[in-house]
Amino acid sequence: MDGVRAQAWLTGLSGRRRIFAAAVLVLVVVLVAVFTVRLSTGSADPTSGSPAQNRPGTVLLVPGYGGSTGSLSTLATRLRATGRTAEVVTLPGDGTGDLLAQVATLDHAVNDVLAGGAPSVDVVGYSAGGVVTRLWVDRDAGANRARRVVTLGSPLHGTQVAAAGTALVPGACPLACQQLVPNSSLLREIDAQALPVGLPWLSLWTQDDQTVTPPDSARLSGAVNVPLQQVCPTLQVSHSGLPTDALVTGLVLADLNGPTLTTPPQASQCTALTRTGLR
Repeated sequence: MDGVRAQAWLTGLSGRRRIFAAAVLVLVVVLVAVFTVRLSTGSADPTSGSPAQNRPGTVLLVPGYGGSTGSLSTLATRLRATGRTAEVVTLPGDGTGDLLAQVATLDHAVNDVLAGGAPSVDVVGYSAGGVVTRLWVDRDAGANRARRVVTLGSPLHGTQVAAAGTALVPGACPLACQQLVPNSSLLREIDAQALPVGLPWLSLWTQDDQTVTPPDSARLSGAVNVPLQQVCPTLQVSHSGLPTDALVTGLVLADLNGPTLTTPPQASQCTALTRTGLR
């Protein structure tokens, strides 16, 4: 119906019908405009789906307990050498406070990166930084903004070291330490939530870990779970050595820069992955 015919049709209606018909026409125009915008941008709703896997963007690296950014700077530099933009998140305070405050910091960092034009975000969480990342995914719709996630030696089900610290020297176990005690309310929240379908997640840990005990507290249902000694049986690496280990670096680069890992690598890939991490 062209403009002239529409005007003639409206003129022939009674007052109430004319108002109702005009409202309907306005609604149709608005819906057409919204639909057109969504076709041109892919989606006007940022929570409508996961980021495209073929559009790698910024990598955000989340430090562990204590908030030291130096432990992740080597991995960030290695990622930049492959052409990726990589930033280490600075945690609030001394990095031993409320993990939920750290979640908010990560969320702000993600928002800033996406507002700056990055097509997507990959998140690498080291140690407690992986717990922060897991909480962020659940609390802040992270599955709709994170393209891929990698965690390194993360106590996703707590660590007995924190439990011992709380029991023996309560004053030496700040809030984040208390929250990492197995079966804490915050960790029960994680256990109660299934990993979102469609979010590729790689969890790496070392069997030599004496900080996250037991080491397989890093195991996450729905993720690709890789104890490093499954790939390189003779490898010896401590918890603190994870962010700079060549095999870890090789696995992170392979997962974030290529097709996402869907199954754990085998021992036959030990040498190739380690060499990738050393380049």
